[in-house]
Amino acid sequence: MNVAILGFDTEGRSSYDFYKARGDSLTILDQNPAAAVPEGAASVLGEHYLQDLDRFDLIVRTAGLPPQRIFEANPSLAPGKVTSQVNQFFESSPTAHIIGVTGTKGKGTTSTLIARMLTAAGFDAQLAGNIGVPALELLPTLTADSWVVLELSSFQLSDFRGRPPLAVCLMVVPEHLNWHADFLDYTSAKAQLFAFQTPEDTAIYFPGSDASKAIAGSGHARLIPFFEAPGAVVVEGVITIDGQSICRTDELKLLGAHNWQNACAAVTAAWQVTQNVEALRSVLTSFSGLEHRLEFVATVAGARYYDDSFGTTPETAIVALQAFSEPKLIILGGADKGASYAELAQTVKDNNVRLALLIGDQASAIQAALEAVDFHNFMPGGHSMDEIVTNAAARTQPGDVVLLSTACASFGMFHDYKDRGQQFTKAVQALAAAAGSAPTLAA
Repeated sequence: MNVAILGFDTEGRSSYDFYKARGDSLTILDQNPAAAVPEGAASVLGEHYLQDLDRFDLIVRTAGLPPQRIFEANPSLAPGKVTSQVNQFFESSPTAHIIGVTGTKGKGTTSTLIARMLTAAGFDAQLAGNIGVPALELLPTLTADSWVVLELSSFQLSDFRGRPPLAVCLMVVPEHLNWHADFLDYTSAKAQLFAFQTPEDTAIYFPGSDASKAIAGSGHARLIPFFEAPGAVVVEGVITIDGQSICRTDELKLLGAHNWQNACAAVTAAWQVTQNVEALRSVLTSFSGLEHRLEFVATVAGARYYDDSFGTTPETAIVALQAFSEPKLIILGGADKGASYAELAQTVKDNNVRLALLIGDQASAIQAALEAVDFHNFMPGGHSMDEIVTNAAARTQPGDVVLLSTACASFGMFHDYKDRGQQFTKAVQALAAAAGSAPTLAA
């Protein structure tokens, strides 16, 4: 088969390896003229990489490339020729035990919790997808008895055709409106995860979000809410399901009340597979979170610094602010994702924020939103992470919390959210060293 690997990033490389091992004839297509392709590989690099795709039997797009762009460049291209790594995984997986997780935020945390819960209960459980492990890389390790948890973004789901027997939709709010045409396009992409489910399957959703319920109901699966019975729910400070107490919320290692939702989503999903209370409890009371999600970095001069660089929407910055009662300095701004900052501004005003440091292209838009709610304790953050952290540190007091939770994409000042978080961590640790004492690191 004549196969095009469209986009040669991490996912594209694993797709290349999969189809090469299968014996297909491959061509790598990428807009980057300097993309490093395997020696001897056929390739089309640069601005014309999307031209004349009809010549291929199959086109495997990378998740970040919208399908619409492919068809706009090739109007006569048959839709069935375009696929994705996730679609290929569902076609090739030796196991049908696949759990898909989507939503706006919390996907990585919830997916990780589910996989760890199943592992703790004695199952062979693997985690992949948008969390950083390409799904096709799991295939050599899977058997018919394996369980796979996939974190799936709207990018990956735009042309999804699989049928997971168990799928989860977390809270959904507008995001990636610079990629999707509008909010309907965004939710329609996520709905693909559920669209092919049958009455034999299960769809778990957050009832506090109309969008989440509508997305989960896109197919014909049995619907189960979480954070509301009969799914896992918080009753008098205890996470419970089917009358079974799992753990107290004050035993969770995850910070913030928003993580109660993620915990309940994970418990509800895992409960469909195992009712091992101790396994679920052991994970909830030991897992402290993923990198760049309200991750404690250090205490310097009595102020605690947290990296929430993964939070790239106003909603994630809001829940980060609400996770702490202490006085806060928050770093806000970056690249535009088409979001409104009105609710964020009100939350800043109402949640004990002493100072907002504004950065990036969206600094002026966020400043305008803050001024509209009569909040004026803001300043320019700086043009580098070292400058931003220095400016924050100069204005902290003992007991403060310093939050990198920007409400915006990282592009412009940083390569991606990981780069932004890593630079923040490095700058904070350098600050601690300059202060003459080692930082107090998280356990």
